[in-house]
Amino acid sequence: MSFEEFTDERALISRDAFGKKQMKIKVLEVSDENPVMKWKFGDRVKVTKILVTIKHLTTQEVEEAEFDIEEIERELSEKRHYTSTNRWIPTEDIKNGYVVGSKHTRLISDAAALDYIVF
Repeated sequence: MSFEEFTDERALISRDAFGKKQMKIKVLEVSDENPVMKWKFGDRVKVTKILVTIKHLTTQEVEEAEFDIEEIERELSEKRHYTSTNRWIPTEDIKNGYVVGSKHTRLISDAAALDYIVF
């Protein structure tokens, strides 16, 4: 692996407010839909499925779950008449198949609203 391909693990992890959990998100599937306004927002992909890994730091317990973001977005729209997920992620924010920590909230906001993820 060259230096350009190296990604610091800390950039891929987000932490909860109390510092008791860490989360990592792997992209499993992206849509083949073309991004709108590419000239304005750059190269982006629309994420449809993710694998969320949450590590409890106090017990070292690890939880993994696969989420179909598209389906969760549809479910939230039906139940609550809104959705807050922005599934368009810049390609430079995906490193080795994982989403950088600063973009995690974008992908899990609807799942958290429906209590599928408690973080």
